[in-house]
Amino acid sequence: MVEQAAQPEAPVVEAYRTAPATGSRKWLAFGTGVGIEVEGNHLRIVAARVRPSGVEVTGFRRIENVTERPASEWGNEYAAFARESGVAGVPVWLLLPRSEVTVRHLMLPGVGEKDLAAAVGYQVDGLHPYEEGSAVFDYARLGSSHAVLVGITKREVVDHYSNLLSEAGIRMAGFSFSAAALYSASRVSVTPPAAMLAFHESPNGLEVYGESPARPVFSGMFDMPEDRIRRVALAELRIEDDPGIAGFADLLPPFRAVADFPREEASLALAAAISSACPRLSLRLNLLPEERRTQTSSWIFVPTIILSVLLLVAAAAVAWQDSYQDKVLVEKLHAEIRKLEKEALKAREIDQAVQSAQDRMALIDRYRKRPQADIETLKEATAIIAAPGWLQSFQLSRTEVYLSGEAENATALLRALDQSGRFQNSQFAQALSRIGNTSMEIFTVKAAREGAGTGFEEGEQR
Repeated sequence: MVEQAAQPEAPVVEAYRTAPATGSRKWLAFGTGVGIEVEGNHLRIVAARVRPSGVEVTGFRRIENVTERPASEWGNEYAAFARESGVAGVPVWLLLPRSEVTVRHLMLPGVGEKDLAAAVGYQVDGLHPYEEGSAVFDYARLGSSHAVLVGITKREVVDHYSNLLSEAGIRMAGFSFSAAALYSASRVSVTPPAAMLAFHESPNGLEVYGESPARPVFSGMFDMPEDRIRRVALAELRIEDDPGIAGFADLLPPFRAVADFPREEASLALAAAISSACPRLSLRLNLLPEERRTQTSSWIFVPTIILSVLLLVAAAAVAWQDSYQDKVLVEKLHAEIRKLEKEALKAREIDQAVQSAQDRMALIDRYRKRPQADIETLKEATAIIAAPGWLQSFQLSRTEVYLSGEAENATALLRALDQSGRFQNSQFAQALSRIGNTSMEIFTVKAAREGAGTGFEEGEQR
């Protein structure tokens, strides 16, 4: 017979490493809550105050034999506790016994929020062993995943505990169970690790709670050896590296409490109190019928109001800042424009002075060239009227020339002037006349100059 090797014991962790919450989750961690855990015939009650700086346990009480004593008697005991702990008038969250609740985990990929209720309701009859019509259930999506946590219990269980608390004069906010409370409380003011496993001793057996990327929530009650329970839990969670075994109290955010506070014993009641204090950060899963619920404390709206006011102040500041910056920018632009206008005025004055100087230089240059051009025009006219012809009169302006004289063939003279390049549109200003019986003709010719349109006044003569 071969002896089977002993399984290595799982390491025990004192507390899982958590990271502080950031963003809006940190500032929404604000409120006061009361959690009650049912253990047989007894109640564990924890009052807690949650702030962004941490969790503080303000009171703990254990009330014995609630079903055997008059409700008014232990109701007065609770009322005294509530006054001492500063939670008078705060509605409570009750954790139903784990043995009375069926916990299921559904994967519903592709189902939107508006279709979630129908999808869960379609499957719920196959998720519990109770008689048809006798079950009460509620559900909540786990974060932004496709996973949905469903809690189911008998209607008579809900009626029993709601009547019990009502007779004692205790205001009720809701009924929940351990898995929902632990999931919610472990995310208030901290970010939990990706994988975790915790055990909790109860009169009905060993309760197990775990989380992993493969299975967002695992919860169950077992009556078997702890080592076997651990192997089953690890297999369900599909965890390869054993994260170690912790208590339920190790899953909660760090908290401050009196020295004699039973940390592990009251861990579930504390989880319910933390969830009660921060409903906006907790799963919206409530097995108590809506008509029996009491509105929670108005203090839960304080963070929302504060954040809304801060948001309005920030929006006003941004709007004012934009307006102020625009005003400052416009003033700077106007100052720069005024500064540049002076520079632009100086530049225009310089341009005008340069243009005036250039015009004067061009005028001087044209005056300088005029004598030479006139001489060239006279030379050209002299060359065209060759001997025996001669030029008797020569009148010259900037645009026209008048030539008078005698020539053998005055008619050919017009063509010769136009072909010279210095005269244009030559024509006789007077009729031709012949001198006696000679071949000479007296002519007066008017012609346009080559330099017409140079800008000098018409009629200016030399």
